[in-house]
Amino acid sequence: MAQFLENRIAKIPIENYRSFSIIAHVDHGKSSLSTFFLELTGVIKPGGKRQILDKLDVEQERGITVKAQTVTMIYKKGKEEGKDEGGHVDFRAEVARSYASCEGALLLVDASQGVQAQTAAHFYLAFSQGLQIIPVINKIDLPSADVPRALEQLQSNFELDPAKAVLVSAKTGANVEAALLSVIDQIPCPLGDKTKPLKLLLLDSWYSNYKGVILLVRVFDGQVRAGDHLISFATGLSYHVGEVGIMYPNETKQNLLRSGQIGYLYFNPGMKRSQEAKSGDTFTHVGNETKISALPGFEEPRSMIFVAAFPVDQGEYHKIEDRILKIALNDRNITIQKISSEALGAGWRLGFLGTLHCSVFEDRLRQEHSSSIIITPPSVPFKVKWKDGSEVILHNPAEFPDHDTTHNRVLELQEPYVFINIAIPAEYLGKVIELCEANRGEQKELQFFTSTQVILKYLLPLAQLVEDFFGKFLGVTKGFGKLDYEDAGFRQSNLVKLQLLVNKIPVDAVARIVHTSQVERLGRQWVNKFRENVNRQMFEIVIQAMARNKIVARSSIKPFRKDVLEKLHASDISRRKKLLEKQKEGRKKLKAVGNVVIDHKAFQAFLAK
Repeated sequence: MAQFLENRIAKIPIENYRSFSIIAHVDHGKSSLSTFFLELTGVIKPGGKRQILDKLDVEQERGITVKAQTVTMIYKKGKEEGKDEGGHVDFRAEVARSYASCEGALLLVDASQGVQAQTAAHFYLAFSQGLQIIPVINKIDLPSADVPRALEQLQSNFELDPAKAVLVSAKTGANVEAALLSVIDQIPCPLGDKTKPLKLLLLDSWYSNYKGVILLVRVFDGQVRAGDHLISFATGLSYHVGEVGIMYPNETKQNLLRSGQIGYLYFNPGMKRSQEAKSGDTFTHVGNETKISALPGFEEPRSMIFVAAFPVDQGEYHKIEDRILKIALNDRNITIQKISSEALGAGWRLGFLGTLHCSVFEDRLRQEHSSSIIITPPSVPFKVKWKDGSEVILHNPAEFPDHDTTHNRVLELQEPYVFINIAIPAEYLGKVIELCEANRGEQKELQFFTSTQVILKYLLPLAQLVEDFFGKFLGVTKGFGKLDYEDAGFRQSNLVKLQLLVNKIPVDAVARIVHTSQVERLGRQWVNKFRENVNRQMFEIVIQAMARNKIVARSSIKPFRKDVLEKLHASDISRRKKLLEKQKEGRKKLKAVGNVVIDHKAFQAFLAK
């Protein structure tokens, strides 16, 4: 089979190659359409598994595409390379990577739902990279399908000609072949020369226990085969190629990869550290470094959602860390940093592209590795400038100077800030400004890019960004907004240490550094939430939130109460009062000597997001 494929591909000129992506909003039918393409081109047998390119359990379970997949298809006299791409904004990195290897894209729109937020996001990203875009209206077989509305939206939103749209049903297979023919007719062939020095772009990578890091590459010029000696422009490290091949639909070994092709390769000895495989890197043969220039690559997206994660059982720390790192090997968009907490022990600060990305990570950890973690809001560092001229960056609230020290020795307190760049439709401008102002943002620029698009620039505290600012932003813009940020250093801020007191004893494990404007709101939240997770005692428990030696919120848990009057049916009132006073005195004594034992699960429940 592999040799048969090799011979067929060798006869196909680069003019007959087509590289394209299928992009869409979540659940608009990318995987179903891809499956029909694979059946039409003979890659898989008809009537088999429908979502063959959704390989993760969480993809099958949720019906979403998390990881972009590549497959080679041979159709008639042409050779085509197609990619089934992630369609959710949380996985924009997968879409960006696919665009770097394609000349065109099928923009898939659900006829019953019309243009959605991520349809627009993917279109503008593809348009900015000069890709040929073919509109495809899917699910035309549904009773609720409104094809004229979908066509009108494509024209009004993206200025795409409705006459060029292909109407298909990825469920019944109706008109799917016409979509494949439109790829051949409208998308240009890749540019490349197999006689030039090798120039290949690293698109993606995943980890194999037996082969090490496997690279997904696009060959722009030259050709590569097993035994070649390659060098990376990004790291300067060199490797010997162990095997090359194409995805058909799984890894299929080939003798070589030519210019215009997309395929995989791994090294022998294998690349053991995934950090060496930098997406967007350029590789060439050793000795040709000066003969070619590095490809521009593509910008990797920043983490937008941050959480602090801790093992349920600290004895499982090292095992869970290994499992998290294994998932990170195949998901390069997760950032990991070690942290510690007095209440929950050692853990990690994890960064994700969005809330769905975080949720998928939790599902994969549970399904693939049978592990669970406690997700809590993350903390950020703060800087203390002393009056003697020295300064120190602190990460633990326990190290925060007390009220008297702050007054006598501290010159100023600083917290980290970020510059955020926001692009939104004009209709959401008011809500976004309200959101930024509510999160202590400082407006730096407001510009109308077009009559309908607005560019906003804000200076925002990092502590507000990591508290699900991105999730709230997507909520107010209904997914149509774009946000990016960059570090802005430390700035002076009015910070205080918010503490929780249980019967006037500080619970240092849940202390936190916050801005004074948030003290009362957070204080009320803390005492109410902690009250729900502390067991009732035989005496009253008073829960307080304190900042700068001032109580900002208070709540109490009433004690269990024994009915001492139960046996007195017709006794004198003075006898009843005497017993009640005696009970009251006993409770005062018990409160004076009794300790509130706070179970570890109470901390987990209180800190969990």
